[in-house]
Parts: sequence; structure tokens; C-alpha cells
Amino acid sequence: MIFYDFNTITARGLAEGVEIQAVPGERMTMVRFCLQEGAPVPEHSHPHEQLGVLVSGGLEMTVAGETRTLAPGAAWRIPPDVVHSARCLADDTLVLECFSPPREDLAGT
Repeated sequence: MIFYDFNTITARGLAEGVEIQAVPGERMTMVRFCLQEGAPVPEHSHPHEQLGVLVSGGLEMTVAGETRTLAPGAAWRIPPDVVHSARCLADDTLVLECFSPPREDLAGT
């Protein structure tokens, strides 16, 4: 498939207050994260490079021990295997992220 519509992709819960929708690709995965205020994204790492942008809402993100408060329009790059976490600061926060290589664990949405 070439075209996708987030309005028709079934969301699935990833954690309390976090829902995701994924678009699978051959060499990357794009994921839309919808978060509610206070939702944590626990500290973790993975072998995927990660690029993201905060579309709406607010996030406090920690990457490799550096914490930033982010507003819409903020973007980031997290190299493979770097420890990171986040906390949602506002209801209806929307994040778009791309992962390479593909996130097989997230692409099944």
C-alpha cells in the first residue's frame, strides 16, 4: 500500500494514556503517538534511530540525561541505543516519529 489515512488506522494502547498508530515501511516505520496529560513514557532504549516532532501539546523529554521542555514544532533525533524517556504535559498531545530500521514491534497496529 502507498497511501494511508490516520483517520482509519486502528489505534492501540501502548501504555496508560498513550495510544499509537503505525505506518509500516520497508526501511522505516512512522508512528503517531496520542498522549494524555501526565502519561509517562518510561526510560528505555532500542537499536532504532528515531526522529520526531511535537505536533501539538507539550512534552518533557530526557535524552542521554539531558531534559528539555518541548513546545509544538520542536523536533529531535535519538541515535540507536541511547536511553530516553518522556512525560506528557498537556492533554491531546500529538507526536509523529519515524524509526529506522522498521519497528516490527510497533508496526502491527
